[in-house]
Amino acid sequence: MLFMVVERFPAGKAAEVYRNFREHGRQQPEGLTYVNSWISVSLDVCFQLMECEDPALLQEWIARWEGYMQFDVIPVTSSSVTSAIMERIANERSVAS
Repeated sequence: MLFMVVERFPAGKAAEVYRNFREHGRQQPEGLTYVNSWISVSLDVCFQLMECEDPALLQEWIARWEGYMQFDVIPVTSSSVTSAIMERIANERSVAS
């Protein structure tokens, strides 16, 4: 499963977050895979795509970063997967009509 993780850094704490990352790495447990990330130009939000089969791995990872940022975790699918689903549903509806 894919998860979009929105990390919100406390005001003025981006340097501290990055220092912790340099010193300790991403700190994710085995089975939780980092895919990619994007940082807001204001340096206060990170959008990070993670992948795993067990959501408890996300909880473990988030617990390791407690106190450095707030997290929102959103299960996601790729646009191509969603597009295929929507096309299949549209086709089913047109056949049923």
